[in-house]
Amino acid sequence: MQAQRADARRNYARLLAVAEEAIATYGADASLEQIARTAGVGSATVRRHFPTRHALLEAVFRERIESLCAHARDLTGRADTRAALLEWLSAVIADAATIRGLAIALTRATDPDVAHEHCASEQLTEAGAPLVRRAANDGTLTPGVTITDLLTLITGIALATEHHPNPAAEANRLLSLTVTGVSPHQR
Repeated sequence: MQAQRADARRNYARLLAVAEEAIATYGADASLEQIARTAGVGSATVRRHFPTRHALLEAVFRERIESLCAHARDLTGRADTRAALLEWLSAVIADAATIRGLAIALTRATDPDVAHEHCASEQLTEAGAPLVRRAANDGTLTPGVTITDLLTLITGIALATEHHPNPAAEANRLLSLTVTGVSPHQR
């Protein structure tokens, strides 16, 4: 693979910086054309670096996703597997609910033929799978629950609470409700 030209690297860095600001302001629907204009490049340059909106979102959130993945790895050795899993899920939902555009980046790509270099949902799936496996093996997770199930719930909760006055608190409350269930156990 040929190294990227210096001007292409500069364009990429400038586009990413402009995109980060635009997504923080306007969310996942930030205008790609406006991002291109602000960065001083053409829309074809944006498409060359980021063939889809999802690819752009994943690039913008790469460091945050890597941090969440590292957090999952740090928790994998904990003795209390349920607490470790819940701590990680709480961290993911806090970020997804409060960082504009992140929940959309966590949604699965609708086109399975389009591969993304840094697929956020795939990275979190890989990072969280050992936590889920350990909790399932310990019997602290309902049989059959997968990391994909949990990330789908988190994404849905984050999207549902993004316009709430306190999205992190509301998302965490709904996650807690999901974990404990909506019906008390009957004896």
